[in-house]
Amino acid sequence: MPTLSSFGNRNTTPSITFHLYSTLDVLDLWKTITSINSFKTYMAVEYRCCETQFFIRLLVILLLVLFAGLMSGLTLGLMSLSLVDLEVLAKSGTPQDRKHAAKILPVVRNQHLLLCTLLICNAAAMEALPIFLDSLVVAWGAVLISVTLILLFGEIIPQSICSRYGLAIGATVAPFVRVLIWICFPVAYPISKLLDFLLGHRHEALFRRAELKTLVNLHGNEAGKGGELTREETTIIAGALELTEKTASDAMTPITEIFSVDVNSKLDRDLMNLILEKGHSRVPVYYEHPKNIIGLILVKNLLKIDPEEEVPVKNVTIRRIPRVPETMPLYDILNEFQKGHSHMAVVVRHCDKTGKQSSKDDADVRDVKLHIDGEKTPQENKLKTKRSLQKWKSFPNTNNSNRGGSRSRKWSRNMESDILEIDFNSLPMLPEKEEAIGIITMEDVIEELLQEEIFDETDYHFEQYS
Repeated sequence: MPTLSSFGNRNTTPSITFHLYSTLDVLDLWKTITSINSFKTYMAVEYRCCETQFFIRLLVILLLVLFAGLMSGLTLGLMSLSLVDLEVLAKSGTPQDRKHAAKILPVVRNQHLLLCTLLICNAAAMEALPIFLDSLVVAWGAVLISVTLILLFGEIIPQSICSRYGLAIGATVAPFVRVLIWICFPVAYPISKLLDFLLGHRHEALFRRAELKTLVNLHGNEAGKGGELTREETTIIAGALELTEKTASDAMTPITEIFSVDVNSKLDRDLMNLILEKGHSRVPVYYEHPKNIIGLILVKNLLKIDPEEEVPVKNVTIRRIPRVPETMPLYDILNEFQKGHSHMAVVVRHCDKTGKQSSKDDADVRDVKLHIDGEKTPQENKLKTKRSLQKWKSFPNTNNSNRGGSRSRKWSRNMESDILEIDFNSLPMLPEKEEAIGIITMEDVIEELLQEEIFDETDYHFEQYS
């Protein structure tokens, strides 16, 4: 039979256990209720629909999205416009493009400062957007909506629009961007200077010669890109770009293929007929050897000469002929031809004392000078006889325009120095270190510019009957 103590122990233990379990359940229930209240508080919104503050914050959110989109679009639109492009548009664009480029140029001069300003404003707008959204919707909704708005209306759409209409949009908001630069100046200026120090100032994006040639070809109507340049225009532009890389040796006529006359020969009927058959306007004159070209005669000066008189070549007007090295660029030769002294030059090759030809790399083109055969000092020019002036047949026309008249007077002053005085004791001779290898004319240079042969009536005649 159980004792009293054992009975009491059986009744006491379950009671204590029951009270202990009840206390734990209450604590768990309290924690659960507290969690739910906290979640409700976390999910609660500060302003509900149709309240005044709700519409105010909604308007602020809309302005922040538009502002962020504008900054993002301007970052792409303005930074993609190089200073070279803007200067080209400002000088040669349409009237509307000139107006827009003139407004944008002062803003984009300091591109690092502009970049820092736009990025600071864009970042400030994007960071402020979730703060205002958090008071209208739940936290996870604020994040979702802000990401969607920024991605769609703050990045994709603005950049797409500004990439196409960046010039017009940039010119419209240029005053507003200037205000932003001044507002962000305390922060943006030090950062921009740091970028200038680390990366250097942004250089103007100029095309190299080969790139510019390719760009011109792409603008041709034959390229199928919508360009308006004809094939002839692209060819001439490409030839002008290549002309600086070509030298006299690339365009000259070899000395063995030229037609020249001896200074001691006579202008009889056979020689006159041969000169007319060749069809040249200028004929080189040599002394003793065909490679020792001392000057040239203008064929038009021979019109009044009677072949029956057999006038010696040395008695007609012989003009001096320049000498140019074979490494001289064609642009330099063209500049010399434009001075009016001569449209024909002798191409010479420099050789060292051993007779070895000097290479193009050994010649410094920048130090090249054009030499006139038999060029005399001013004192010697003053001693020329009046007979030399009377032999001059091609006086310039004084009835031209003012510009032509001034140029004609210049030619008249310099024509004495262009006439070669025939004195067999002092006729010009090529130095031993120089060798005449060809003749180059103005027509040769123009042909290289046009990149095709120029045929006149005589050339066509020879082509037909050769």
